[in-house]
Amino acid sequence: MLTRQTLQVVVASRNPVKREAVRRAFRRFFPQAALHLESVAVPSGVGEQPMSEAETRRGARQRAERARQAVPQADFWVGLEGGVAPAGETLLAFAWMAVLRADGVWGEARTAAFVLPPRVAGLLRQGYELGEADDRVFGEENSKQKMGAVGLLTGGLIDRASLYEHALLLALIPYGEGWQRAQ
Repeated sequence: MLTRQTLQVVVASRNPVKREAVRRAFRRFFPQAALHLESVAVPSGVGEQPMSEAETRRGARQRAERARQAVPQADFWVGLEGGVAPAGETLLAFAWMAVLRADGVWGEARTAAFVLPPRVAGLLRQGYELGEADDRVFGEENSKQKMGAVGLLTGGLIDRASLYEHALLLALIPYGEGWQRAQ
């Protein structure tokens, strides 16, 4: 575990949901540290709507790397990337989390995946991004900066920030005491 009093964490997104998920996860994982969170808008280097597991993971890693280039003096850089992938006739939605520590150690994890309804999946196959598709189907506005698809589909039981928070905690494993003991 880090012994520094303040951790500077750069979130590779200005989306308030992603920022909140990072804040929650780092507060839980490093309860003794004060957090200084900064958000930067950086490109993922992948499609607007990643359509595979590999593309989504690559987007998260590239966001973290580009955040490091933008703010090189931080302790951690965090890339979060939502994506979809075919599973038979359906599309699964999920997100990858990539955390890069100043010493070059990576932590990565993926959220749980869930099946998208046929109308939403159909719009994605036509080239829409998931947030746009959700807004059209559910009559929402900017849902990706609120509860996201998972929140809309679970009636708010799981929102996007909560879904991401758990995966971020898993991505932080390489920086914890358990990892150090297992080396």
